[in-house]
Order: sequence, then structure tokens, then C-alpha cells
Amino acid sequence: MPRKLTHVTAEGRPGMVDVGAKRTSRRRALASARVVFPAHVARTLRAGEWKSAKGSVLDTAIIAGTMAVKKTHELIPFCHPLAIDGCRFEMEFETDYELVIRCEVSIEHRTGVEMEALTGAGVAALTVYDMCKALSHEIVISELRLIDKQGGKRNVRGGKAR
Repeated sequence: MPRKLTHVTAEGRPGMVDVGAKRTSRRRALASARVVFPAHVARTLRAGEWKSAKGSVLDTAIIAGTMAVKKTHELIPFCHPLAIDGCRFEMEFETDYELVIRCEVSIEHRTGVEMEALTGAGVAALTVYDMCKALSHEIVISELRLIDKQGGKRNVRGGKAR
């Protein structure tokens, strides 16, 4: 059976999905974004322990990403307002100049939190860019993607439904 878009009504109009009849379950989503720095910027940031004139780059990104997770419904028209149970960030360097930001969101609810995880990772990456752009405008944000989703009808692992 072919899948169809869920945010389109039978009349072809946009609409929010009614989740009232769905069962509540534990839901979790993990998303990531990659920030690629020019080599000289990465060296400068590492030498300064990731502090800028605006403050701690990574700590500020975590705060901004967390705020974004909680406000996803204000940014994406058909996302439901949710009382998030958990939000956690991990940031690690995969190379000397590539930072990977992971955002994991969890909730006990009738709807998933993949949009919240994606929004959190994306805004955290944008915050890193904002905090570092004085050093270079050649910083690249890439690979914003859903890594894992648990709960609901389908689980996703590595961006693929299973």
C-alpha cells in the first residue's frame, strides 16, 4: 500500500494530524548536524578552548538547541505543542575540523519527536555558526538528518524505516 502525506486533508488542504485516537507510548528521536570549519578556524577555536568573545561556543549551542526543541511547534506549522520529557546533546569532533552535533529528544505521548530532534540539532549548529562567523563565513553546516526514531508505527534506524 503506497504511503500518503499525513498533513494533507482528503480535500487536498493542509491540516494538522489528529493524534487523539493514537495510543500513548514512549517515543525517542535522535538527529544530527555537522559543522565543518576551515582549518585555521578550527585551530583558533581549539587554542581558545572553544570560547569566543560571545562566550562558550558549545555550551551556548546546547542552550539554544534545547530552547529550539521546546519551541518546535512555534516554528513548524503542523507540529503539536509537546511537554518534552528529555533533551540531551552530544558534540564531538570526527576530524580536526568537523563537529558533529547530536540531539536526542524523548517523550511519553501520542506523537513522535523527530521534528524536535531535527530542530534542536539544526539550531545548535546555527548557533555554533553565529558564535564563530567573525572568524570566517566559510563555515559549512551540513547533513542535518534523523538518525534514529523509536515508538509509534515505525521505527527508523540510520535514516531508514524498519
